[in-house]
Amino acid sequence: MRRRIVAGNWKMNTTYAEAMELVDGLKASLTEEVVGETGVIITPPALYLSDVVGALVDNEYIAVAAQNVHEKDSGAYTGEISAPMLASMDLDAVIIGHSERRQYFGETNESCKVKIEQSLNNELAAIYCIGETLEERKSGAFMDIILKQCAEGLEGFIAEDMDNIILAYEPVWAIGTGEVATPEQAQEVHAGIRAWLTERFDAETAENVTVLYGGSCKPGNAAELFAQPDIDGGLIGGASLKAEDFTAIIAARTNA
Repeated sequence: MRRRIVAGNWKMNTTYAEAMELVDGLKASLTEEVVGETGVIITPPALYLSDVVGALVDNEYIAVAAQNVHEKDSGAYTGEISAPMLASMDLDAVIIGHSERRQYFGETNESCKVKIEQSLNNELAAIYCIGETLEERKSGAFMDIILKQCAEGLEGFIAEDMDNIILAYEPVWAIGTGEVATPEQAQEVHAGIRAWLTERFDAETAENVTVLYGGSCKPGNAAELFAQPDIDGGLIGGASLKAEDFTAIIAARTNA
């Protein structure tokens, strides 16, 4: 049975004081009743990861992930952070291939594949992001784009690897714009991804892979999105920066 997950991507937001205040707010609001069987992940800026992990050491509900990882174990890569470094901090996962990393920092499907390998080799789950731009959506070829990202980013991996790979579908045109794919549009893509997983691996693997939706998911639309059969949760941006909103989204996933 696949996992239901809500992950919060804080991006380049929060001062240190704001980050720790947000963590405290989440610790207070994410009770057993709210969380249920939902997996919760937060991804603070790298500067704060160690202290956030420390603040959550006795918390059973909230996992911590990084927003990025380098392709190499170590070396002369000033400013970068390796998978062994992240693993040594007791992190749980890494976001890989977010559309902003692809757009602003030139990440490709091939470089994402290497980062996924690095993550798995260091016992970190990988949250692999895929999705189309507005131009690609309007062209009608969006599904081909998305499945190419799947094929190239997951090239060489076997079914067992998928136990530690989470897919996150992000319609790029809906990130930070206030726009959101309709539940039907999101479900169409999620179903297409799962069909591809069946062909690439097998039906059991496809059924067990968690596929998140990541495009302006908010308390007001979360329940409708999570009611779709192939949407397993969300990769949340702006709404994850407010404990009340993030908690409401998690509750929607738990109660869906």
